[in-house]
Parts: sequence; C-alpha cells; structure tokens
Amino acid sequence: MTKAQSKDEGSWGKLVRDIAVILLLVLGIHSCVAKPFYIPSDSMMPVLRNGDRLIVSKYPYGWSYASASFHLAPRTEGRWFAALPARGDIVVLEHPETRIDYIKRVIGLPGDTIELRGGALIINGKPVKREIQPMLSIAVDPNLPGPDSGLGRFAARDAAGRPVLELPIVRETLPGGATFDTIDMGPGYVTDDFGPIKVPADHLFLMGDNRDGSADSRVPSSMKGLGGPVPFEAIAGRAEIISFSTDGTAKWYNPLSWFTALRSGRAGTNLRPERDGSANRE
Repeated sequence: MTKAQSKDEGSWGKLVRDIAVILLLVLGIHSCVAKPFYIPSDSMMPVLRNGDRLIVSKYPYGWSYASASFHLAPRTEGRWFAALPARGDIVVLEHPETRIDYIKRVIGLPGDTIELRGGALIINGKPVKREIQPMLSIAVDPNLPGPDSGLGRFAARDAAGRPVLELPIVRETLPGGATFDTIDMGPGYVTDDFGPIKVPADHLFLMGDNRDGSADSRVPSSMKGLGGPVPFEAIAGRAEIISFSTDGTAKWYNPLSWFTALRSGRAGTNLRPERDGSANRE
C-alpha cells in the first residue's frame, strides 16, 4: 500500500467517524433536549392546525423509552427524573399499542375521576368552567380542513367572498387554572358522554381540543383512539412553541413556494396554556 492510498483511506475513515459523531449528537439532542414535530390533523384545533411545525421539549417530565426519537428504544416501564405534567399541558406521546406519535392535552392526572355529559367535562365531580366564545373564522387552504376532518361542515365565506371555516369555540378552565379554547361541534357525537372513569396511578387522561374530532382517551384503540388513560412512560415530551406553519401549497421542486406557503402569524405562538389566577387551585 502506498502512502497516498493510506492517506486516502485515513481521510475516508475520519469522514465516516465525523458523520457518525454528528448523527449521534443529533439523535441525542432529539431524544434528550428537543425535537421538531409536525401536526398532520385537526384533532387539536383551534390551537394547533394541520401544517403547524412545533418544537417539543424532552426534559420537563423526565425521560422514558418514549423520549428516544424514531421509536428506537424498547418499551419499558418507568421514567428517569420523573415530573408529572400539569393539567392543560400539550404533550406528544407514543400510542401505547401502535407506538404511533400522537399529540393531545393533559386533562386528568392520577387519581382524578373524569366524566363527560352532553360534551361538558366534569373532573372529580365538579363541572369544568365553560365559556361560549364568538365564532372563530379561519381561512380555508389545502391543509385546512385536514384529512378525515369533520370541520368541513362549518364552511362559509368571509366578507370578501373567500372560503373560511366559522368554528364554534368554547373556552375551558381546568382545576389549577389552565384555560384554553376548544371546538364543540354540537350534540350527537358518541364522545359527548363518557365515564365516569378514575385515572389509575402513573397514568394520564388525554383529550384533543377539537372535542368531537379527536381519537383520544375516550376512544377505543380499535378505532385509533388511545383506549383510556395512558401510561406516564408513553409521554415523549411537551409542546412548547410553533416554529412555522404551511398552508399545503409548497412544492419541493420550487424553493419560492417554500416561502409563499408560510402562514402569517403562526410562528412563535406559545403553546403553554394561559393560567386563570381566579380559578380554584388544588
């Protein structure tokens, strides 16, 4: 082997090692610190829209098998440095059976009794505060409404004749003060009446903000729901902020469309719930 060949092989070896180190660093950051997340449905409307890109932090609740990106870790029980979420937090989780990523809001903590009657949420025997809000008008685009969405029934036109969704909004305030907007499509949905059910130890009860269009803890796993309260170790992280949002018109072969597809006003949206200081705290 000549000196030139040895040098070339050494250079290739160093390149491979450098790439491996970079990939390990990226995987470590994704798994332990934060990672991006894409919203593919309308189940968390009106707060989150199909086409939103988020930053999800991995450390607020400690770490578990679900923290590992790309579902690389085997399913195990427990968490390291565990800290329970607060009611109202938006969390990313692995479905306990399919390991598909879901995003939902924490409604019930261990020991809570959860019930819904006529779409109204009841926690530990007390109805959650609900306030009817003005209809919310959101522009229709290729990403909204999303696939298999029931929100198309609220299609309308604004004053300029542009297609919009006119959505019925109900603001909820959970015990502890977390307050946020939900969509209530009206009576007649099977998820309007549920429970009562007590959340077991080390489990969380999760729901989507689009209350009549979310496969969550109220929905059997056979119907793509979560099949009840979710084990704490299935939680992968907390949704923090919207990094950017696209309307579905971007084309990979047209760089200009990557910018024209951006929805204005979405980047930088804080996803931590507001806290009502007048609410009863537990």
